[in-house]
Amino acid sequence: MNEIIQKYGNNPIELCQDWLADAVKSEPNDPEAVCLATCDSEGNPSNRMVLIKGFDEKGFKFHTNADSRKGQDMTDNPKAAMCLYWKSIRKQIRIEGRIEMAAQDEANEYFDTRPIERQIGAWASKQSQPFDKWAELEAAVKKYEDEFAGADNIPRPEYWKGYRLVPNSIEFWIADKDRLHTRFVYTKTSDGNWTAHWLCP
Repeated sequence: MNEIIQKYGNNPIELCQDWLADAVKSEPNDPEAVCLATCDSEGNPSNRMVLIKGFDEKGFKFHTNADSRKGQDMTDNPKAAMCLYWKSIRKQIRIEGRIEMAAQDEANEYFDTRPIERQIGAWASKQSQPFDKWAELEAAVKKYEDEFAGADNIPRPEYWKGYRLVPNSIEFWIADKDRLHTRFVYTKTSDGNWTAHWLCP
């Protein structure tokens, strides 16, 4: 850890970026996938995989339907945790912090980059809501394909938003023999700086 701190200083975000870059070279599918854990207003937890769409000192950004279960959780209880795990390089990053809404311009900008099929899907799917027959979803897709046929730009649905996990702790984990894994955590202090500590495996 001393060598890492010497290289990165008190900047765990840069270390996250370098680990992701390493994973991109070897992870066969979705190296930017993270397990996002949320809780509802009563503290009941749930988790699922989402895709990180960029991160920096402001936090880790992703997009989803605000009416979905995770969207409702984040509205009612704006705290969350993430875990990135890369089996190919045997490394993991755990992130905890608060949830903030990304700016509408950011959500619009990313939505515009999505393939048209995924844009249609965002309109057609009432994410996390039950339905009886697959034909209902197919009909919804067809409805919006017809509605936006020939459109130069498909607008972002109002409920499709960007979120940012603003971290207060970032833990790094490297697999090692005999389960004596390397673990160290960066914790944000009250003055906004980071401090690092070893953790027992």
